[in-house]
Amino acid sequence: MRKVTVVGAGNVGATVADVLAHDNIVNEIVLLDLKGEMAQGKALDIYQQAPIGEYSTRVIGTSDYRYTANSDIVVITAGLPRKPGMSRDDLIAINAKIVNSVTDQILQYSENPIIIVVSNPLDVMTYASLKRSGLAPNRVIGMAGILDTARYRAFLAEELNVSGKEIQAILMGGHGDTMVPLPRYTTVAGIPVTELVEKDKLDAIIERTKFGGGELVKLMGTSAWYAPGAAAAQMVEAILKNQRRVFPVCIKLDGEYGIDDCYLGVPVILGKNGIEKVLELDLNADEKQLLETSRGHVKEVMQVLDRLGN
Repeated sequence: MRKVTVVGAGNVGATVADVLAHDNIVNEIVLLDLKGEMAQGKALDIYQQAPIGEYSTRVIGTSDYRYTANSDIVVITAGLPRKPGMSRDDLIAINAKIVNSVTDQILQYSENPIIIVVSNPLDVMTYASLKRSGLAPNRVIGMAGILDTARYRAFLAEELNVSGKEIQAILMGGHGDTMVPLPRYTTVAGIPVTELVEKDKLDAIIERTKFGGGELVKLMGTSAWYAPGAAAAQMVEAILKNQRRVFPVCIKLDGEYGIDDCYLGVPVILGKNGIEKVLELDLNADEKQLLETSRGHVKEVMQVLDRLGN
């Protein structure tokens, strides 16, 4: 039986559960939250769509980790958003405690799950979960690159007035304004994007992508959930179906790209074992410098977590 647990029944977590239910690839989804009644209500709402959406997935809402037993994959979306007056260190301390607690309780009931981390700050929360779990590094993965790439592809599709399905792209680095979009590896139906979009417009799209999350916060007063939820669900599907798809995800690097013990987004092959292979691109000097800048930023945030003792 295929079983997925989603921890955190907020907007992102509920979207992950909803998308997965509609995909009809999981026997059971457990939507877990400290607010058990809210989780139950959202799970029931999703399950009541089944006759309309024509899927068979059973969705259970709970606050009890016993229901998560024998999960194949766990998606962690739990965490607090940064509030006015809250420092970065405060946010890291609070969310690391949440992610650590979730990781501990999940592993009480599931022996060797694959964990997908969505909680922010993404890179350092992936680090926290891996360090806490003791799982193999290929089984603890951060979701950021798929979301960032989707935004990049959407903006390019808008500029070119083409379907977003025609655009393939890779981004690397940390999740945030130090991410590293790679126009050299961006194509439209196989055509290099640099042949179709002028440099100044392409640069503007890259900048918009870097701050894509902030743009939505300004518009809505809260962070995004549809695209992040769908991105995490796409990772779950690739793993459960052993699709061996190439996605940019956050992982622990141990020598790849000349980087040791740092959590960054890089292209990987995603399959039944989680990270099946890390793909090392032949970056030019400018791209390497951008990746190094991103590495420095992420490493600094990781050191904050280390100092906090989490």
